[in-house]
Amino acid sequence: MTRLSETALIHPTADVKDSELGRYVDIGARCHVARSRIGDYSYAVEGTQIAYADIGKFSNIAAYVRIYASMHPMHRASLHHFSYRSGWYFDGESDDADFFDWRAGSRITIGHDTWIGHGAVVMPGVTIGTGAVVGSNAVVTRDVPDFAIAVGVPAKTIRQRFRDEVAQALMDLAWWDWPHDRLHQALPDFRAMSAEEFIEKYK
Repeated sequence: MTRLSETALIHPTADVKDSELGRYVDIGARCHVARSRIGDYSYAVEGTQIAYADIGKFSNIAAYVRIYASMHPMHRASLHHFSYRSGWYFDGESDDADFFDWRAGSRITIGHDTWIGHGAVVMPGVTIGTGAVVGSNAVVTRDVPDFAIAVGVPAKTIRQRFRDEVAQALMDLAWWDWPHDRLHQALPDFRAMSAEEFIEKYK
């Protein structure tokens, strides 16, 4: 059994570049993470690609998810990356820094305690709210509200996980900011109680 710790666990086949990983983070096999921040306790299962993203705590990211499908320059005469990864093709040429700055300006934000299902694609510039669920193979092209469930291509919200007052109470409780010891103490209640019962006990 793998025991996670204060130091992020990165599988030997994973590639993490220019990124910040929180405590108890787990990056699985063949994942690629670039220019991103991933909060405490979040994990990504095998084959997931993440770039230009700010991901909250306790995010559950399934296998083969794509967070930030790279944008190509549709306004140029060519879509091809010879025009911005020019050093790959031409002696003496450098990459197009302005293009990569443009890409970096469309970051993705994913809130706390989210679940991104197997094979989902999250497009640049999208915000997925705290507590939200994105269904398997969904393509998220627009924002998903807090505690919403979004499915399909393109993804659409089909329902909210909780009534508004329960969702707000969870936001106010912000258990995702609790220290590790308090999470451990509350573990039996996380397992046994409904969200409403949990709120009533810990509010």
